[in-house]
Amino acid sequence: MHTPHKIRNIGISAHIDSGKTTLTERILYYSGRIHKVGEVKGDGATMDHMDLEKERGITITSAATTVSWEDQEINVIDTPGHVDFTIEVERSLRVLDGAILVLCGVGGVQSQSLTVDRQMKRYGVPRIAFINKLDRVGADPARVITEIEEKLGLTAVPLQLPIGLEASLDGVIDLITMEGVYFEGSRGEKVVRKEIPAEYQDQAAKARNALFETLSLYDDELMEQLLEGHEPEVDKVHDIIRRLTIARDIVPVMMGSAFKNRGVQPLLDAITRYLPSPLDQMYYAKDLDNDSAEVAITCDHDAPVVAMAFKLVDEQFGQLTYTRIYQGTVRKGDQLVNTRTRQTARIGRMVRMHANDREDVTEAHAGDIVAFIGVDCASGDTFCADRLNYALENIHAPEPVISLAIDVKKGGDRDRLAKALQRFVREDPTFHVRTDPDTRETVIAGVGELQLEVYIERIRREYGVEVETGAPKVNYKEAPTANAPFDYKHKKQTGGSGQYGHVIGTLEPLPEERESDYVFENKVYGGRIPSEYIPSCDKGFQAARMNGPLAGYEVVGVKITLEDGTSHSVDSSDIAYQVAAREAFKEAYLKAKPAILEPIMVVEVEIPAENQGPVVGDLTSRRGMIMNTEAKADATTVVAQVPLANMFGYATDIRSMTQGRGTFSMEFGSYKVAPRDVQSDVIAKAKEPQNAGAKK
Repeated sequence: MHTPHKIRNIGISAHIDSGKTTLTERILYYSGRIHKVGEVKGDGATMDHMDLEKERGITITSAATTVSWEDQEINVIDTPGHVDFTIEVERSLRVLDGAILVLCGVGGVQSQSLTVDRQMKRYGVPRIAFINKLDRVGADPARVITEIEEKLGLTAVPLQLPIGLEASLDGVIDLITMEGVYFEGSRGEKVVRKEIPAEYQDQAAKARNALFETLSLYDDELMEQLLEGHEPEVDKVHDIIRRLTIARDIVPVMMGSAFKNRGVQPLLDAITRYLPSPLDQMYYAKDLDNDSAEVAITCDHDAPVVAMAFKLVDEQFGQLTYTRIYQGTVRKGDQLVNTRTRQTARIGRMVRMHANDREDVTEAHAGDIVAFIGVDCASGDTFCADRLNYALENIHAPEPVISLAIDVKKGGDRDRLAKALQRFVREDPTFHVRTDPDTRETVIAGVGELQLEVYIERIRREYGVEVETGAPKVNYKEAPTANAPFDYKHKKQTGGSGQYGHVIGTLEPLPEERESDYVFENKVYGGRIPSEYIPSCDKGFQAARMNGPLAGYEVVGVKITLEDGTSHSVDSSDIAYQVAAREAFKEAYLKAKPAILEPIMVVEVEIPAENQGPVVGDLTSRRGMIMNTEAKADATTVVAQVPLANMFGYATDIRSMTQGRGTFSMEFGSYKVAPRDVQSDVIAKAKEPQNAGAKK
């Protein structure tokens, strides 16, 4: 019998190297899913199934599995920590009901923790925080809890205290039942509850009072009990924590060390106790047959099917489409409609994933996560039963900021390269491919150097294609900095009917804090430009914006106000107004004091304290602005904003400056106006191919 209240769909997300994959491995082991524990830096963890993941010791793609714990079914998705693969986190959180935010007991809230937190907030995902690596030198859970509150703005509610720290980490104290929890056996598989050690009694009593005080702020009945001096019932406390976690009022905090097999089983208990089932979360779709009106989706297995394809993997036997069923029941052989393409897809084979292994299923119900085999679609597509035409909110994909020219060494490999690139574009919405109009080169673009490196390596390994790459290039943008009027008349008379379009208006910059890159406002009255040609003008302005007159980059932060114009009863046409708008844009834009914008990255470097001086000096020499430096145990964390153009090859430089002991993470921050000399260089380089062509 299908019981959605016993399902938990959760993701495990964190900053790189916080121990997500090690934690997932322990979850698989303790739940009986695997019988041998693999290690990330040894024989490879179960969820890191790609050879590249095993070699590099990092997670590149999110992997899904299902485990059972205490009669509950937990669908777990282990996501990458590296920001270059942030789309994997984004699309996983889009379809999950709850999450575990893993934080390093030493590193605390790091740059990628902030990104993951933003993604969880974007999709309204309740989470439990797990402070991991408490066996490491310098671990300080109290500081991490403070950082959760100050840096993430969350109400952290610790449900445990550690018994010992660093090398002497023995177990945890359960503040709800007031017991010491120890993990015995060769792999910590035996959970033993004992009395709290005498030296921790006072600390535990204070922490428990603080826990109840926080909970009582949200629950009047609990407050009354505490004021009357009554001991709250354990089950009642669990219920309050569950309700407040699902409402995202609080974040329960658990503790331990996955690597040392401490604290994982209580975390599994917390997942089933506090995180929502599919019945507890409210989801909405847009009804495309009713002006995109919002409709609630019910987790009812008898209702018409609504499902979302959130991740694609192209395989030898067809496309593997990871799908979340939101409503209804999908059976093998059913036909579903892709509401984006209006194509019907037959579900021939369905599987439940366990990393790279799969298990065939004949039906999937509301709340399940399964994979369809051989169903053609794009990431983010909604599938519905025949009678519905719903669309679920799509997945947010960050813009690419870095590009590389790529070519094959042997001409005969061109088809295989095209096939590989086509596959990766379908699978990853942050990976883009285009042909440079001047050089005719194939250019790949993404959100980071590591992401492009991994795809190039996969092209070599999976498709046997040897490729050559050009130097990485930065995706600059352009923007106006002043208002400029336009008044452009496109008039062309040839034999027969001519072309006539006339547009008058203003081009102006949008404020830095804006919701979109382009705004079009129509203020034409009295039919001076016939209403059917207003969209043509908009189309023309947008076309010109995509290829900025200054250096050929996309123009952002621009508002076009169309105020007036004239038309011709015979010669005016859609194309005439498109051309007029395009030329008007170019003319006005060059008068609007245009500037080149460069991507600024937020760089977080973790280094031994003695290397702080040289590293900070090096970041400053790269035009970096130091935002924060913080000493944690024997390491120093430096956060800086640095132009992407100056960060290529930084991985090698940081290793040599710190004798291989420094690590860094980097993610896109914002676009900012580049200094005058950088702008001049960018504009000069943009004109080079054209000049070279002219010389020939």
